[in-house]
Amino acid sequence: MASNDDTSQADDTSQADNQPADSDQPADQSAEQPTTDDQPVPDHRMCGTMEVHNRILEERPECRATRAEISSAIEARLSDDPSFRRTSGPTTIPVVVHVVYNSDPENISDDQITSQIDALNRDYANNSDQSNVPDPWKSLPTDAMIQFKMADTDPDGNATDGITRTKTDQTSFSTDDGVKSSATGGADPWPSDKYLNIWVCKLGGGLLGYAQFPGMPADTDGVVIRNTAFGTTGSARAPFDMGRTTVHEVGHWLDLRHIWGDTNNCSGTDFVDDTPNAQMPNFGKPTFPHVSCSNGPDGDMFVNYMDYVDDDTMIMFTAGQVARMQAVLAGARASIGS
Repeated sequence: MASNDDTSQADDTSQADNQPADSDQPADQSAEQPTTDDQPVPDHRMCGTMEVHNRILEERPECRATRAEISSAIEARLSDDPSFRRTSGPTTIPVVVHVVYNSDPENISDDQITSQIDALNRDYANNSDQSNVPDPWKSLPTDAMIQFKMADTDPDGNATDGITRTKTDQTSFSTDDGVKSSATGGADPWPSDKYLNIWVCKLGGGLLGYAQFPGMPADTDGVVIRNTAFGTTGSARAPFDMGRTTVHEVGHWLDLRHIWGDTNNCSGTDFVDDTPNAQMPNFGKPTFPHVSCSNGPDGDMFVNYMDYVDDDTMIMFTAGQVARMQAVLAGARASIGS
C-alpha cells in the first residue's frame, strides 16, 4: 500500500509509539523454547529494523535529511517508470559474512553460510514456492533480478572466501550494533559501499535479525542475523530454517518496509502500490484470507517476505517491491554490485 510521502511516516520516530506490541521490540527470553544446543528458538518472528532505524535518527539527526533525499529520489524514479529495472540483467552483490561467536556451536560452518547464499539466490528469483501464492496474487510474484555471491576479494585486494570469524567474550548481542565493531566484541565492517555486510551471531530477547536502510551511517551498514535463523542447515532451527530471515532483512537493506507499514491502526504504509494495506503483522502460518483494514475479500498479503510469518509461509516479492529495490540499486546503493 503506497503513500505519496516517504518521510512523513518512514522517518518519523514518533511512529514507534504506534508499533504493534509484537512487531519490532525484542521479547523476553521466556517467549522462547530451548533447542538441542541450549539456544532457544523464538516462538514467532521479530525484526528489530524499525527500532534501530528510529534510534539512529535520534542519535544522528543528519540522517533525516539523507533519508528524505533518498525517498524523494525513489519516488521520482518510480513515478516516471513504475516498473523500473536497473539493467537488462541481474545485479550481483558481493557478500561478506562476519561470524561472531562465543561458543563453538555458534561458529557456524562454511556449508551453513553457503546454504544462506543459495537461499538468497532462490528467493530473489522465481522460487518454486510461488506455486503456493493465493490465486488473487498469482500474477504479482516477480524475479528481483538480484544475485548474491561471497566476496572473492577483500578490501586490500587479497583473495578471500568472504568469511570472517571473530571469537567474542559477549554471550549475546542486541540491536545496539555492538556486533558491528571490534571495540564492543564484534567484527568491523568491510566498506559498505562495496560489500553487503552480514553479521551472524547469537541475538538475545527473541530477536531474529535487523537491518539498516540505505543512507544511514556507513560504519553500521548491513544486516544482522541470529545464528539459528541463518541458512538451511547446521544450527538453523525450524520454523526459521529456510534462510528467509536473511531474505527479509536484505529486503530492508534494499529499502523495503514491513508489509503492514509499522502501525497498528491501518494508517501505515510500505510505499508500494501492489501490496494491500494491513493492520498488524501476521505470525506463524495464517489461513487465507486474513482480512484487516477493510482489505477484503483477499485480505493481508501474509505470504510476502516482508511480513512476520514462518519461513515456509513467506514466499514472494511483488512487482512493486522489486521496482523499489531496483530504484535503490540505481540510486543510494548504486556503488555496490555489478
